[in-house]
Amino acid sequence: MGSLRRAAAPCVKWNLLLYYVPVLYAGGKSKSEMKFMELVEKRESTRKYLSKPVSREVIDQCLEAARLAPSACNSQPWSFIVIDDKAKIKEIVKKSMTGLYNINAFVETAPVLIVVVTENSTYIARMGGMLRNVKYNLIDIGIACEQLVLQAEDLGLGTCWLGWFNEKAVKKALDLPKSTKVDVTISMGYPDETGPPRKKIRKPLEEIRRFY
Repeated sequence: MGSLRRAAAPCVKWNLLLYYVPVLYAGGKSKSEMKFMELVEKRESTRKYLSKPVSREVIDQCLEAARLAPSACNSQPWSFIVIDDKAKIKEIVKKSMTGLYNINAFVETAPVLIVVVTENSTYIARMGGMLRNVKYNLIDIGIACEQLVLQAEDLGLGTCWLGWFNEKAVKKALDLPKSTKVDVTISMGYPDETGPPRKKIRKPLEEIRRFY
């Protein structure tokens, strides 16, 4: 046993060296961590899209990222309706994003519109939510959709979260039951925008973080 430990020791030391040397040169952050922060900093809402279509394989990659998201009691309270037919997108926009909602009429130029259906959480998650007055399914939807849009950004796609639309009109256009709940839609496509990402106006870390 002692000889095995002595033989394994150099391998362990070498593996640790391979890990910690890049971390030290990266200023304390691993290469993957820096890439993630760059992705977060780069991602922004896209409201101008190229007419270039998005393949369903690429769309599925984004949905796979959403599928893998964590959720309360593993409820997975979501389903996604993908519209990649331009005529159908125009119909939905005309019916649900005009008048009071016309601020989001730009969606008509997007080659993809994802309608996120809020499904029920598990019984335990719902009971916990009632006791705490928290809608866990909306938290779960937010996590899943953020993973979706970050994956889209990583694939060179632009997205925009949309929470301002005529929900009844969306459901009617898609022949969904009245009981269906649609809280979020996401436009997606290749950005028709150039230049560096817009400067993010956010509260400073010191204002939002407290240590105890």
